[in-house]
Amino acid sequence: MLAARDTDAVHAWLARTAEHSWMNVERVPLDGLAGWLTEPGTGNLRHHTGRFFSVESLAVDLPGTPVPHWSQPIINQPEIGILGILVREVDGVLHCLMQAKHEPGNANGLQLSPTVQATRSNYTRVHQGKPIPYLEHFRDTSGHHVLVDIRQSEQGAWFYRKRNRNMVVEVDGAIEVREGFRWFTLGEIAGLMTVPDLVNMDARTVLACLPGGGAALARAAADPFSEALVRSGDPATPGVHTTGEVLSWITEVRTRTDLRVALGPLAGLPDWTREDGVIAHRSGGFFTVVGVDVRAGGREVGTWSQPMIEPVGTGVIAFLVKEIGGVLHVLTHARTEAGYADVTELAPTVQCVPETHDHLPVRPRFLDEVLGSTRIRFDAVLSEEGGRFLGARNRYLVVETDAEVARDDPEYRWLTLHQYEELLRHSFYVNIQARSLLLCLRSLVPRG
Repeated sequence: MLAARDTDAVHAWLARTAEHSWMNVERVPLDGLAGWLTEPGTGNLRHHTGRFFSVESLAVDLPGTPVPHWSQPIINQPEIGILGILVREVDGVLHCLMQAKHEPGNANGLQLSPTVQATRSNYTRVHQGKPIPYLEHFRDTSGHHVLVDIRQSEQGAWFYRKRNRNMVVEVDGAIEVREGFRWFTLGEIAGLMTVPDLVNMDARTVLACLPGGGAALARAAADPFSEALVRSGDPATPGVHTTGEVLSWITEVRTRTDLRVALGPLAGLPDWTREDGVIAHRSGGFFTVVGVDVRAGGREVGTWSQPMIEPVGTGVIAFLVKEIGGVLHVLTHARTEAGYADVTELAPTVQCVPETHDHLPVRPRFLDEVLGSTRIRFDAVLSEEGGRFLGARNRYLVVETDAEVARDDPEYRWLTLHQYEELLRHSFYVNIQARSLLLCLRSLVPRG
């Protein structure tokens, strides 16, 4: 883990950066958002340029589930953005160029972010703002070594088929380090993972896709849990299921799941109201759609307005883990969300906002075990995507268990870290919450 003095140095750097990079966020009614239109007839929220994103409704049919039909607002952002991290080797150690970045929804101001974090509308400068630093390394990778280049999904409960291009590009030679940027080793980032609201969601998803990000970095295993964790990342170590069996299981779940969705108008959305400048569920649960005005320093654009999703409550995102045959395995859920591009993705054992289930007929499986356990290996509250979600936070947990799960359980399988690494070479297999948790779990790998 990072020594206290090193953590202090990071916070001192953030404080210095904050002197030149700041952000003020003020709530405003949705009808008062500058540059945004409520479409006549549909009630959908759109930017006047037709770019960035829109807020529409989604009607969902999922027969055979506790809630077989519902409708909700959803963000439709068809553009594929770039989430990119520049890396270089220094004395044989990989370093990542990270940015201290404000987003309007951040719970804690500046957060550690990728080198580049931009939508297509942003990096093509629809907003007529300043150029994005280091973007050229990701738009033209000739002459560089590309370690990661893969499209990955984001929150399927709030985004409609949202994808971003996750990239890690290795550069040779010196790179000018601009104000607000700093080189970090993977070990330093691992040591910062337990700091609340520091390593942002976009950094977590990119780093989770980095090959060899887990046990390959191990130097020594000081206890049985660490030894099992290191073995979990070893490609030569067999798991409970082969990777072929896992892929067949995912295909079977996707094939048998009868998910039907349809985008539609916000106006007249059942069970939702648009009153007092916000869109909210009649129960007071789930989330609201709110408006914000933003003023910022140190950004490509100094002022803008936008709608955002504000969740109700702090989520619980947890892996149950277990040593099986001397190898740490992760209990993985095949989860269907309405906004996924391919129906189902691999998700954490538990992924929910407990308060939400006050309004639903079924409590999530394993939630009570997670919340009642004393065998916690990782526990930190981390922020979600601050560009679209206002104050969205989840408690990320890694919890040891003795739970028994049938080998042919239709919803759950035990996977190793190496199997996750194989799956992360491809799009739309591992969801955004599981990718964040994988980075949390990797941070527990002992390092010299």
